[in-house]
Amino acid sequence: MKERFPMDDNQPFSMLNALWFKPDGGAEKYKEYQAAAHPFAEKYGATASDAFVPVQSLIGEFDADLMFFIHWPDFETFQKFLADPGYQAIQPLREEAITKSLLIRCNKVQP
Repeated sequence: MKERFPMDDNQPFSMLNALWFKPDGGAEKYKEYQAAAHPFAEKYGATASDAFVPVQSLIGEFDADLMFFIHWPDFETFQKFLADPGYQAIQPLREEAITKSLLIRCNKVQP
């Protein structure tokens, strides 16, 4: 992968989440996952932005059901979140809810 901006694992970053839900209850199951995951994300200092529903792709093909950013203090903290046994116990809810996802690590562009 071409690195356009240097990645510094000690700096805050944002994770773009684009999700495609399973038919017949995926969106509701994802809400269940979000409610269960929130305390763990909060424990590790993550904050969420507003969520968005894409309504029209003007250039290119993109048909996700939901998009949002999660802001993390640093990459090591994100990895600790993923490894937390409590989070690991509820993580299958996410897989039950979605057919596809994109998680894209993003750095804020500095002026």
